[in-house]
Amino acid sequence: MDLVKALNSQYMKEELPEVKVGDTVRVHVRIKEGSRERIQVFEGTVIAKKHGGISEAITVRRVSYGVGCEKVFPLHAPNVAMIETVRKGKVRRAKLYYLRDRMGKAAKVKERV
Repeated sequence: MDLVKALNSQYMKEELPEVKVGDTVRVHVRIKEGSRERIQVFEGTVIAKKHGGISEAITVRRVSYGVGCEKVFPLHAPNVAMIETVRKGKVRRAKLYYLRDRMGKAAKVKERV
């Protein structure tokens, strides 16, 4: 058991931002295209957090051109360069899957002041 913890701890990132469900975040992802590497930004609302430790992941949803897009980002993955919080959300649930059925203003999350 200690061996597993030791292996996991060496791959975990030291500083992670405080990300909660309902927050609007901007995830900077490293994209490799051939020999070049660039950073692409994915901005959206966190609708779920899963697991903990090395396998912790967040699901981020955004709507662009009327089409909803969700991506799951493992927080400790090396291709996730940075996560910044744009605004805090005020929610009363752990999972916001109901936002998939909402469109327009009904899909907004109130801001926590």
